[in-house]
Amino acid sequence: MRVVFDTNVLIAAFATQGLCQALFEVCVRRHEVIVGTHILDEVDRKLGRKLKVPAATVSEIRAYLESHCTVERPVPVPSDACRDPKDLPILGIAAASRADCLVTGDRDLLVVKRYHETEILAPRQLYDALRRTA
Repeated sequence: MRVVFDTNVLIAAFATQGLCQALFEVCVRRHEVIVGTHILDEVDRKLGRKLKVPAATVSEIRAYLESHCTVERPVPVPSDACRDPKDLPILGIAAASRADCLVTGDRDLLVVKRYHETEILAPRQLYDALRRTA
């Protein structure tokens, strides 16, 4: 399965121990995780500025993501694809990679439910889906 994790889920995966961390670890081991430079840059900014994570740690996290995930360039997405234009690059990454799912906590993306062949899921929905197939 090809999985795109939105910035908010990646930050939760690295900043806390819980569902997002467990999902990310399982997906890195058993599936293909897709990111883009847009997502990587957002993770850098939010970890450093918002959560005050030391720059060296932010660099290590980015290096880990770049080495364990597929970095994809987004394709153009129509401006009416979702209600928040800042989310268009995320949909573009999902479309470019032909991801099976996009995992996010962002309600502006969750209401879309599906973009092309990519199902848009909350972390708990992916967790439940993975449990059913295990």
